Amino acid sequence: MVNKSKTLIAIFTASLLWCIAGTAMALDVKDNAPTTYTVKKNDTLWDIARLFLDKPWLWPELWRNNTQIMNPHLIYPGDVLVLRYVDGEPVMEVVRDKPRITLSPNVARATKPSPISLLPWSVIEPYIQHHEILDPGKYKILPHLLGDKNASMRFVDDDLVMSRRSGRARDQYRVIRKQSKIEDLDGNTLGVQVHHIADATMVEDRAAGEWLVKIEDANSEAKRGDKLLYGEPKTAGDMTLQAASKSQRGFIVGNLHQHQLLGKYDVVIVDLGEEDIEPGTVMGIYQQGPTIIDGDEPKYLSESKVVMSTFDDGSTVEQPALKVGELIIFSTFTHASYGIITRAADIVKTGNIVAHP
Repeated sequence: MVNKSKTLIAIFTASLLWCIAGTAMALDVKDNAPTTYTVKKNDTLWDIARLFLDKPWLWPELWRNNTQIMNPHLIYPGDVLVLRYVDGEPVMEVVRDKPRITLSPNVARATKPSPISLLPWSVIEPYIQHHEILDPGKYKILPHLLGDKNASMRFVDDDLVMSRRSGRARDQYRVIRKQSKIEDLDGNTLGVQVHHIADATMVEDRAAGEWLVKIEDANSEAKRGDKLLYGEPKTAGDMTLQAASKSQRGFIVGNLHQHQLLGKYDVVIVDLGEEDIEPGTVMGIYQQGPTIIDGDEPKYLSESKVVMSTFDDGSTVEQPALKVGELIIFSTFTHASYGIITRAADIVKTGNIVAHP
């Protein structure tokens, strides 16, 4: 059987090649873009970029002739952005108030607000804190909760629970629970998605095969079989806008809550790992229409009972991949990544292609 994902990649590449070649670096300012804009406290870089550009991932291009600001990601509330043209090319400049000086008898201190973020942290934070994707082998060997002296089925804050022993004891752990197995479109396992249930503090580690831990800061009740994971979750707090995806191709293979229909600010799982892509990379989302079998009554391949000819007789029609949205990769793991949908002109589904925006 032909590898399904490779076949779709080939179809997608052929149908979209002309689009990528013609639009990769086009910098078009919106007709209704403001000539000046004052940055507000709750603004995000992505929303401001979209205010001026149809392709917000080209935001750094607007700053290429700006000698005032070397880093286009460091924009602060109160900054006034001025759009002007130099030799017919759009350029963004900033008018910035000087830092405020606070004087006291012994102290002189300059203060300024923090720079605005690329994406709404309030949207991303729950996923950074509560979800991540682990390698199946690592997940399998993690210690797990066994039970307590009261034969309880569930455990809450301050409960003392026995767990299996594994490796060197640590003072603090996160209690995690398997949410789903992540697979690519060919059925290959990419990782195990886990959910952060609670924290656990080591109480006793002298037994030969078990530990005693105390449950703390529970988000929900822990239960027997939940696993202990050492280490802090990844953070996207320092994420900056990277160049738009160029050669990377992949698929949406799932989402955090197994929803069928997805839209703006939903978090999806992409089958590209940390060696393939960086946090902050912008990708387009594309819908590949089903193959059509032409005839007296054209049919979709999925509904046709006719065996496809092995010859190219013109009866098989492959639809082009059409763009339905955009996403930004915000956290990467070994074989998969999390991306947040920043725009959706249509419903986004598992199986959609991700590539150059």
